[in-house]
Amino acid sequence: MSIINEKDLEKLMNIQERTCVSIFIPTQRGGKDVLEGKNKTHLKSLWKDVRNQLNEKGLDENIISEIGKPIETLINDKSFWRNQSDGLAIFSAKGFFEKYTLPVNFEAHTYISEEFYIKPMVPMFNQDSRFYLLALQLEDVVLYEATKYSIGKVDIDDLTPSRLEERVGFDYKQKHLDFRTQGAGGEKAIFHGHGSGGEEERKEEILKYFRAIDKGLDTILNKEKVPLVIATQDYLFPIYKDINTYNYLFEDVVPGNPSETDMFGLHEKALQTLEPYLQKTMRNKMKKFEELNNTENTGTSVTDILPAIQQGKVETLFLENRSEIWGNYNKDNMNVTIDDAHKTGNYSLMNWAAKEVLRQGGEVFLIPKAQMPEKQSKMNALYRFN
Repeated sequence: MSIINEKDLEKLMNIQERTCVSIFIPTQRGGKDVLEGKNKTHLKSLWKDVRNQLNEKGLDENIISEIGKPIETLINDKSFWRNQSDGLAIFSAKGFFEKYTLPVNFEAHTYISEEFYIKPMVPMFNQDSRFYLLALQLEDVVLYEATKYSIGKVDIDDLTPSRLEERVGFDYKQKHLDFRTQGAGGEKAIFHGHGSGGEEERKEEILKYFRAIDKGLDTILNKEKVPLVIATQDYLFPIYKDINTYNYLFEDVVPGNPSETDMFGLHEKALQTLEPYLQKTMRNKMKKFEELNNTENTGTSVTDILPAIQQGKVETLFLENRSEIWGNYNKDNMNVTIDDAHKTGNYSLMNWAAKEVLRQGGEVFLIPKAQMPEKQSKMNALYRFN
């Protein structure tokens, strides 16, 4: 999976070409649709439409071919289509091509302009979206870095033991221990040993293993302030909590044996566990907007918000997720022109606004119309206090 990070997003936002093509499609991870090549067929159809639009614009055929060559190569890459997530984002211009396979349910969309269309991806970079996920087992340990929309493995092989035996030795008499769990969901562990101290001996071995993991993770996490979520069996989580030294360990565990699902399944379960945290900032910002609405600290008119963005005044931007505002913004006189549709010479004012707010360190939320703070406007803004 191609993980997109802040540097990737910045690179996309900074590209200005005469013709930039952005394509988003929903994809399936497996099943009949994958076997029948529907993901590939979908992209092929969208690229055909884009090519026709580029021809209608009178773009030189050599440039069209240069933009389209990596897309057509991708369409014919059988191995690529066997490894998909929920959505595919493609960005192509003269001398530039990037693709990102992401766990995001994109709606099918194409965009041709002098800039790339990054609006569908901006929620991935909200400040409270990032977290670490530790898949913890006695025979394996894996660390992932994730957001609400992406996940990737972090290499910790040189920092932590990969299994209990590496820490306590291979002669720890596993054959003499019958390890079981008791209670609903394995909430309580009983260690049945042969001879006195079997349970305590086993627990001490696990503690030693977990301390080594915690020490190794400190190399990566010591300057972080994001949640660390643990995916493990219920009986192991209290033991790990006892030795944990990271200040932002999430209080709830992702239950179950991590080996019984893949990376994407773990990511989905972690998001369910983290849901209250991931929604916290957005809810607080929306509440703040409602409290300050109709004051100088909020904006609901595009003609007011875009100049405020240019001046660095926007702290939080709320955009209606399935809508667009087409037009132009003149930075010289701060004049906004709004059109009814996308046409030659105009562009997405929502996309422009999202890029500028992110560049300034603000936050952007894509929200369904019914949940917009001010529902009569497709764009709401919470301004920075003077």
